[in-house]
Amino acid sequence: MHALAESKVDDAARLLRQARAEAPGNPLVMNEMARELLQVGNAAGALELLETATKSNPLEPSIWLSKAAALHQLNRFDEEMAALDRTLLLNPRELWALLQKGVLQEAKGDTRGAAQSFRNALRSVPPGVKVPAPMLPLLRRAQQAAEANNRALEQFLETRLDAVRKQHAQADLDRADQCLATLLQKEPVYRSMPSFLYFPRIPAIEFHDRSAFPWLDDLEAATDDIRREAESVLAAGPETLDPYISHPGGNPHDPWKHLNNSRRWGVFYLWNESVPIEQNIARCPRTAQALASWPPWDIPGSGPTAMFSVLQPRTRIPPHCGVNNSRLVVHLPLIVPERCGFRVGAQRREWHPGKAFVFDDTIEHEAWNDSDSERIVFIIDIWNPNLSSAERDHVRAMTSGIGEYYGPGTTMRET
Repeated sequence: MHALAESKVDDAARLLRQARAEAPGNPLVMNEMARELLQVGNAAGALELLETATKSNPLEPSIWLSKAAALHQLNRFDEEMAALDRTLLLNPRELWALLQKGVLQEAKGDTRGAAQSFRNALRSVPPGVKVPAPMLPLLRRAQQAAEANNRALEQFLETRLDAVRKQHAQADLDRADQCLATLLQKEPVYRSMPSFLYFPRIPAIEFHDRSAFPWLDDLEAATDDIRREAESVLAAGPETLDPYISHPGGNPHDPWKHLNNSRRWGVFYLWNESVPIEQNIARCPRTAQALASWPPWDIPGSGPTAMFSVLQPRTRIPPHCGVNNSRLVVHLPLIVPERCGFRVGAQRREWHPGKAFVFDDTIEHEAWNDSDSERIVFIIDIWNPNLSSAERDHVRAMTSGIGEYYGPGTTMRET
């Protein structure tokens, strides 16, 4: 029925007539014949064909789905539910069956069961897929039912969680609250999605616990000196900065096209992909000194990187993922006007001057400066503490080897 899928109705009808003449007893042919009968309201005739078809081919989900539709027209709802369950046993992601089951459960007064079916239906729709127009009202109905159930479930659980919250400090429940938010679909689930190298079995943590990095105390203590050196650098003019994004471009759908080769997101490197920029380090001696206890992500040709990151007014960095989850990224905010923000996964944070944080940049993240002033952050990268010494050596050798294999110009950045 490929021709029908392409809206070539005449060709489809001709092919169906041909198939009916050559193989009238074929279960798939009988299924198509039954669908024609359903379209003209002959559910009894369709069901007779489908009973024979399911006996001949009991493992074809499309036949059971058609049988459920025939039983629905005949108001035989218990049998319809059984046919839908058989469809979903054979194909758990059959969208029409999930939607039809939810509608039937609602009619029976099982709103919670219907919400589960509708939620499974919504999950089965791949991102970016164009849904057939006849299905859109059902999908909207499914979304509304699932959302209403989430709010009812939230109220139900709150009465049970209140006692738990009274027994524990809020800091001890942050992850538990995030778990609840994802369960209730108030927050999406984001995972580590590095564009270059994925190291397995590393926890995907948006913002790491600050207390795990005591060496940050020295960096934060030098904030005023680092800020003064950043301001001195910027006083020399915008040409002091390099565009952080610089690649050939040309793709009209490129999310970086507004920042490509632009100093709207400009950087001043002290180290750039493992290479110390000696003249820049000389201009920022106090900043370099503050990095004495820095445990850099040291991979020849890739890291470390240390830089002043300058985001111009009314500028946004689009959602993106970093390259390698063996590293983490540190932000030390220096100058942060109002209306600036940062998101990693489902968590949003503001920058506060002198207060560093550590995050996993392989989880989708974005930044914005909606103010009328520059935002300046000092950025360095470090090893993910979940890697052992042996694993770090392996990552160094593997990453360096890949750069050597592909030669000069190999990029391992998020662009």
